[in-house]
Amino acid sequence: MRGRFERLSQLLIGRACGAAASACGCSALGNVGLDPAALAGMMGCVRVEASDIGPSHAIAPVGSVSALAGEGLRGDRHFRGQGAKPGQALTLIEAEALEDVGLTGAQSRRQVVVRGVRLNELVGRRFRVGDVECLGVELCEPCLHLQQMTRPGIIKEMIHRGGLNADILTDGQIAVGDEVSAG
Repeated sequence: MRGRFERLSQLLIGRACGAAASACGCSALGNVGLDPAALAGMMGCVRVEASDIGPSHAIAPVGSVSALAGEGLRGDRHFRGQGAKPGQALTLIEAEALEDVGLTGAQSRRQVVVRGVRLNELVGRRFRVGDVECLGVELCEPCLHLQQMTRPGIIKEMIHRGGLNADILTDGQIAVGDEVSAG
């Protein structure tokens, strides 16, 4: 029993991922001797689920992308090699919010889709996406352009759930499956 408890403690402290191994790649779950579904309910999954970048007319999913401090995501329409204004380097949105309204990450026009993270709570806080340190600047509220690109009423459905505008503080890679952590 002690071995299982120690292994569970390592998972809880070292990685806040409780999804089935096939969902997020965490193969350690099968080694704790507990049902992965039960662990998922206890711990939740805190990770990058998708990343969609590119020019405005051709936003497409990518497995990973280079994040440059103060500039944005290389290859994205919002990348600013001369420096991005505060909150314009990175946009994130919760997968759960997208599921509620039936949109994809690309349709939302946000760059990174995360699961298990309450993005509204990251305004004014530092957080990490994989090895990239970020700072939450402000909520990314839905706009008329989003409604024109999707459907009437989406603004009302997404109010206060449209995601987060953030600064990128350190260079690195952001990849699907990366852990998202506050602090």
